[in-house]
Amino acid sequence: MTSTRDLTFLRRIAAALAALLLLAPGAAGQAANLEKAAELVAKAQADIAAGDGIAAEVRLKQAMADGAAREAVAAYMGEALIAQGELERARSWLAPGRFTAHTAALGFRTLARLERLEGNLPAAGAAFDRVIALTPKDAAMWVEIARLRYAGGEHVLALDAANYAFDLDPTNVRVLELRGQIVRDQRGLVASLPWFEAALARSPDDVPVLGEYAATLGDLGRARDMLAVTRKLLAVDPGNARAFYLQAVLAARAGNDDLARKLLGRVGDRLGEMPGKRLLEGVLELRAGNHVLAAEAFEDLHRRQPGNERILLLLVRSLYLAGEYRQLLIRFSPAGDEPQASPYLLTLLARSHEALGDREQAAALLDRAAVARASWPLPGQLAAVPTGQADDPFARPAPAVDPGNFDSLVRAGDGLLGQGNGQAALAQYRAAAQIRLPETLMLRMVSAHRLSGEPERGDELAGSYLAAHPASAAAARLAAERAVQAGDWRRARALLSGLQARGAGRDVRLLSDLALAQLQSGDAGAAVATASRAYRIQPASPLAAQAFGLALAAGGRRPNTARALLLQAQRSIGDTPLQAEARRRRDARPQG
Repeated sequence: MTSTRDLTFLRRIAAALAALLLLAPGAAGQAANLEKAAELVAKAQADIAAGDGIAAEVRLKQAMADGAAREAVAAYMGEALIAQGELERARSWLAPGRFTAHTAALGFRTLARLERLEGNLPAAGAAFDRVIALTPKDAAMWVEIARLRYAGGEHVLALDAANYAFDLDPTNVRVLELRGQIVRDQRGLVASLPWFEAALARSPDDVPVLGEYAATLGDLGRARDMLAVTRKLLAVDPGNARAFYLQAVLAARAGNDDLARKLLGRVGDRLGEMPGKRLLEGVLELRAGNHVLAAEAFEDLHRRQPGNERILLLLVRSLYLAGEYRQLLIRFSPAGDEPQASPYLLTLLARSHEALGDREQAAALLDRAAVARASWPLPGQLAAVPTGQADDPFARPAPAVDPGNFDSLVRAGDGLLGQGNGQAALAQYRAAAQIRLPETLMLRMVSAHRLSGEPERGDELAGSYLAAHPASAAAARLAAERAVQAGDWRRARALLSGLQARGAGRDVRLLSDLALAQLQSGDAGAAVATASRAYRIQPASPLAAQAFGLALAAGGRRPNTARALLLQAQRSIGDTPLQAEARRRRDARPQG
């Protein structure tokens, strides 16, 4: 509902616009309606700023009925239709380029945005060239230029444009929103919150910012706060698709899959091919036992994001559960042959061979999976980097580096790390981290620090990452590892228990470490239960065997079994201080 103060403000805008709006052909004698049309246009602008494209479209149509020319409303109509996801209709208003002198800059800026959204990046650049000629210091325009550059892979130039926009107008809501997104990528979820909050202080009902704020709160695990923001989003914009999607994510995380499905049903097709929505659909189908439908969803995502390991593993799991063993082996055995193959992929390949009766192949893969788990959570190719390759005359030359592109910098770092040059790899990774610091890059940097002989700096990086991203499982795992090394068993147990509660209940390495933390903190009963679970999941794992053997030995239970388990572990991972301590306690125990 518009307040008296708002109406006064809108009337002042309307009076200013009245002289700039053109009368539609045949509207002579209707000048008395022009001020009303201008006021409707001004109100439509307020609707657009709040993300309500439908209300804006209604007002703009009424403005035209009251005498405003098409050229006077074309730019605003394009904005309103883009806000509704009606890109084809928006093009009919924007592509002709027929705007008033007053709206030309906005019109071409909106056309550039449309071209960016549809992937026509050169056309978007051409439209921005026209805008720059008209309004070279428009902060909102530089926000759009930043987004265009980012979409085109010019990541550093995108950050330059974003910084320039902030210099031009540090109070602009679109500038603050973009700043929040950049900070979230660079410094983490916690650091981004003040920027979204600053934007909402300027415009409390801004729909895009409310959506970003809610999503960030959800990723931080602040479910109650996220729900409150999504409810406000729906109050401001009833039927908002992103609000329903975020609530569906919240329901799925809470295990209420029926509610998550109902909420996704209210989203419909309004978010288009949004990867997160498709991922959630696949996960819900997987949980419901609809493995074929889940595989279809993950197949779709895998085609679009072939480098996303999480999606690949979900696809493999769906195929395995659907009984598509031969298809799984044909498609993913080559990936399993790679040195960096994940333990989970190796395990599912092994189980598929087993299901088809090839126990020899299954056993070999399970052995590899057990060894790979010992280096979790670091990527396999980074955790066991061969040294001495830097001087290999037959080594492949490093790829050319685009210093302005995130992916290029990461690939360059990977190449250097593969050659055993941790410090040079770190230089590339640090440059990439200035653009964004996802979990995968953090893990690479930890590996590079370890390769360079400075594991403590890797531990510090993982700790700071966990502080910025409390929901990061990999950072929590590394922090737990550091706590184990420092003998801080209470912290290790808390971190590992948290990871177990968040869905890592079948991770053999995690369960084995948790059992050790429970044992070292004096809870031998819990240690036996946890370690036995790990051993049941993977009897071939030396880590599970060691944990189970130590837990039994600590309590003086089943001594022969404990001895056999510790011997099994010793054959694979050698003698450890924990095993030596177990033998010392056993030998000191009174016999008979």
